[in-house]
Amino acid sequence: MGSSFFNFKHSDLFNPVLKALHKLGGSAAVSEIEEQVIEILNLSEEEISDIHKGTTTKLHYRLRWARNYLKHYGLLVNSKYGVWALTSKGLNTESVNPQKVTKFVQELNRKKRAEKSINDTEEGITIEDDFEEGSITWKEELLNTLKNIEPAAFERLCQRMLRELGFKNVEVTGKPNDGGIDGRGILRLGGILSFHVVFQAKRYKDVVSPNTIRDFRGSLSANVDKGLIITTGRFTNEARKEAKRDGALPIDLIDGDEFAEKLKELRLGIEVELVEKVSIDNEWYKEV
Repeated sequence: MGSSFFNFKHSDLFNPVLKALHKLGGSAAVSEIEEQVIEILNLSEEEISDIHKGTTTKLHYRLRWARNYLKHYGLLVNSKYGVWALTSKGLNTESVNPQKVTKFVQELNRKKRAEKSINDTEEGITIEDDFEEGSITWKEELLNTLKNIEPAAFERLCQRMLRELGFKNVEVTGKPNDGGIDGRGILRLGGILSFHVVFQAKRYKDVVSPNTIRDFRGSLSANVDKGLIITTGRFTNEARKEAKRDGALPIDLIDGDEFAEKLKELRLGIEVELVEKVSIDNEWYKEV
């Protein structure tokens, strides 16, 4: 589609997101939606990797806005596990008028602010913050913090996260900046099946290329069941394809966005404040 994507706004992605979710059966993870949109729009690697801020790409940033607008318009819902799904209204909607959606949601936001009853959150961002373009998100703040800690401390954090997720015998085996294996562990399923996993933990500031996947896979021995790469950066589309290439040992990937979500879910260095809303039932008091 040429260079026109560089001038896209989030509203230009409303219909591609809807189309992607319809093609994916009505629900999908954020990464699946992004991959499907890339295919629908036939985006180049240059367009996919164009950076908005830090390690967040313009595509990822605009898709987040697009999902939130469609959510507040009543076409999408999302779970705390990061899965997005079409509502009954969304299932019956093939396309929308971007201007109409934008006008509706902006008016909704103005009303929410006026009522000072903003309680809805998505990906750690309040509805009010969703419309504060340019404001730093908690994920960006967290990833900036992680990029400034010592390499050994980052490896220990990955080790702690894997233990919290149920891995056993997790050990850090590599040296900082060795470019190879950083650690290993065992994941037991149901107390019966065991998978030997080797991981690489890297604080990439930019994108992770397919060469990194190939080099890591080449360093794994025959007795390894799974490879895992954890990064503060992001994986190129080609890197994701290489990770699941047919005939090769599969490599699981956790990018900066997913890493931040896991740390939040496990409350590792992150505190989440819940807003208490108190409602007075005036009718109840009349019956006292």
